[in-house]
Amino acid sequence: MQGKELFLEASEIFIFLQQTKRQRVIDGAFVPILSEDLSAYRQNLVLIWSQLGDFDSLEYAWWLHRERQLLQRSGVRVRAVGIGNRASGQKFCQYTGFPEQDLFVDPTAELHHELGLYAGLKLKVPGLSAGQCTWVNLMLMCAGLGSPGTLAEVLRGYLGDRRSLQLIADEEIIKAGPLPPLKGKSFSLFGRGFQRPIELATLRLRNMTEVLSHWPLYVPDATYLTQRGATYLFDGQGTLLYAHRDPGILGFAANMSRPLDFLG
Repeated sequence: MQGKELFLEASEIFIFLQQTKRQRVIDGAFVPILSEDLSAYRQNLVLIWSQLGDFDSLEYAWWLHRERQLLQRSGVRVRAVGIGNRASGQKFCQYTGFPEQDLFVDPTAELHHELGLYAGLKLKVPGLSAGQCTWVNLMLMCAGLGSPGTLAEVLRGYLGDRRSLQLIADEEIIKAGPLPPLKGKSFSLFGRGFQRPIELATLRLRNMTEVLSHWPLYVPDATYLTQRGATYLFDGQGTLLYAHRDPGILGFAANMSRPLDFLG
């Protein structure tokens, strides 16, 4: 199936999202993703997320929460659609702090297909069920097959990145799975003011622990684990200013060191 976006002009994507209905997490209503008059906002950011239990979705929401004051000052309105059901969305918002009124859910990734987004590897392995094949494809993508940049991004999480920001404040306490609680100042051994070694990997481990502890909530249907998402930025009149289509796992931004730098 070819995505509708292949047949849409850039200006028509905005209209398509205004007409496309999905379930809103806060009240369960099925309403257009862009339902109100958005001309009041300088820019409108629409995020098509992968599975709500996916590293990419959780990490993207973390960056949005971190930069929430900047988004407000800049007049940027955010809408997101993630793969899952309403319960998935409620749990996601509870954990990440993303507003329930701004999150919509799509249980079968239909919107992703309509927009022609990358569905991930779809290799069929003889003797395995469709569900088992999905897991095999996911593991292959985690290893970098059909998922460019994933291994380098995983490595960056461990080695650190001087082009990125410090992610954990000195006074913050991080609880990440089997590890004992870590104080943010523990990372100051490597310096301050930039992403230190192990810092991002620790946050990702915390996310993984959260999802595995509540797996049926975050991932009610594992069929769509390999599906990737996209980012669209519009001005108040619906003109497409920026678009990024995720090429693989941990590829939700063109610049993963500073995922929101496209906002200017």
